[in-house]
Amino acid sequence: MFPFFSCFSLFSFFIIFFLSLSCPCFPARTIPDQVTVVTADAHNATWHDFKRFLDACRGSHISGMSELKKYFHRFGYLSLAETNFTDTFDTQFESAVVLYQNRLGLPVTGKLDSDTISTIMSPRCGVSDSAHAALPPLHAARHYAYFYGRPRWARSSPMTLSYAFSPNNMIGYLSLSDIQTIFRRSFSRWSAVIPVNFTETDVYDSADIKIGFYRGDHGDGQPFDGVLGVLAHAFSPQNGRLHLDASESWAVDFKSVGSKVAVDLESVATHEIGHVLGLAHSSAKEAVMYPNLRPRTKKVDLKMDDVAGVQALYGSNPNFKFSSLFESENSYNQAFGFSSTHSNWTISLSLLLFIFFLPT
Repeated sequence: MFPFFSCFSLFSFFIIFFLSLSCPCFPARTIPDQVTVVTADAHNATWHDFKRFLDACRGSHISGMSELKKYFHRFGYLSLAETNFTDTFDTQFESAVVLYQNRLGLPVTGKLDSDTISTIMSPRCGVSDSAHAALPPLHAARHYAYFYGRPRWARSSPMTLSYAFSPNNMIGYLSLSDIQTIFRRSFSRWSAVIPVNFTETDVYDSADIKIGFYRGDHGDGQPFDGVLGVLAHAFSPQNGRLHLDASESWAVDFKSVGSKVAVDLESVATHEIGHVLGLAHSSAKEAVMYPNLRPRTKKVDLKMDDVAGVQALYGSNPNFKFSSLFESENSYNQAFGFSSTHSNWTISLSLLLFIFFLPT
């Protein structure tokens, strides 16, 4: 019926195919990630102890492995309702490890290799990795995910969401103005790519998005665990709660903070806002929505995966330009030592795939 379109689609397929064969490509799941095991004073004590399970595999029996199973249960990889886990690396736990490696873009070995242990020990978001629905087969090349039911904010267009800071749950060593500036920048990163505006209000109780810093059990069923470990969590639309662990050493500028356990507030704020908007965790390591963030690491620029995911929910900001995204991708590739030629090839191929497989 549309012969020109058919020929164009076939031609485009071959162009993309030959581009992928003729140049090096660095997919999200294989981007090099430094395996860094930090010292005990810079880690959640329980999670730091997991390093002794290095190279454990099916059949291993190591005292304390039940604690690691509780970690996997907490983040959605073991579905056992019981909490009486054993210290044996059984078949069920092996399946959980494989699932964990798949979802977090790690080499799939089925054992607790250095990449896996390092990621497990790394501080992360408290939102479960299983809190999302699987995408249909068409979406297999994508890494972003949504919460069950694909919830989003329902507002008239143009959409504006209000946010406010808890008057009783803040931290004293950072000024309110500094925190406001950080969140203003984080919200603006998302509003730059979708037709959603964010405005701060002083009326906390009526705000769409409620932000606060809390310690331990704070009444939402997801208690914080002290320094590092879980850094923050947020709830899917249209709940609007965004909670950060008050026990962390939050930083707005690493140059003025010498702590080894300092956590970048803007990076975590940007990630949690993604949850507030409806994005679950991504398996692309470079994405803002990847669940883990090491101490003294800044990760605030939205990547192609983040943008594709959130635009599928809300559409594109009419002023959004791909060039700004490419600059961010180039910076990331250079940080990992990729050549500009490789980066340009990868970005071109990614853009073509993004256009052809954009959700409808």
